[in-house]
Amino acid sequence: MCQLNVVMEREGCQETLMEGVTGLEVTELGIILRTYFEEPMTVGQASIKSIDFLGGAVVLAPDGDEENNKDK
Repeated sequence: MCQLNVVMEREGCQETLMEGVTGLEVTELGIILRTYFEEPMTVGQASIKSIDFLGGAVVLAPDGDEENNKDK
């Protein structure tokens, strides 16, 4: 099974939002995170910065974050 940890990166610091994530969906309302045993979490005003499949991690960054948007 492939379960991921999702973290939010702000100003170089990472905060764990949810562990054991089994599903991730990008919607107009935000990024919806799902696990087997917890209620889904919607993270608004964020974008996916990186995904490490081997390390099992997804890094999100707040929209409007200059570091995240400098290449856009």
